[in-house]
Amino acid sequence: MDAAGAALGLKISAQPCTSSTTRAPNERAALWLGPDEQLVLAPVGDGESVARALRESLAALPHSVVDVSHRQIAIEVSGSLAQNVLNAGCPLDLHISAFPIGMCTRTILGKCDIVLWRTGAETFHVEVWRSFAAYASQFLAEAGETL
Repeated sequence: MDAAGAALGLKISAQPCTSSTTRAPNERAALWLGPDEQLVLAPVGDGESVARALRESLAALPHSVVDVSHRQIAIEVSGSLAQNVLNAGCPLDLHISAFPIGMCTRTILGKCDIVLWRTGAETFHVEVWRSFAAYASQFLAEAGETL
């Protein structure tokens, strides 16, 4: 993980369901999704350069780097009711004591798979496959209207 972290400019967490981030101007994040799986988030347009840097840094190690930047989109859910809006379709306990800032995981929202990452006390980052983006957006909008 040290070699990959060096390529990304951050220290990748080895603790399950946690994230590591850098600050601007090259904001990047690595989200622990499994023992051998990190979802790397970077600014739009940086996918190829990030993948290249990772491949070069990991060349001497067994690895797999896959650019999935065209597969998914990000949705930010924020505000005092963000947790409630997400819990309308997500079965996890999202109280800050159970799902603290920096925690991330795969889960569901209604009928679609998502990656959920708490980035602030009242802010969540949702990664959803493009084919489910309209569904997820509509689901969140309707949940927000009912609260």
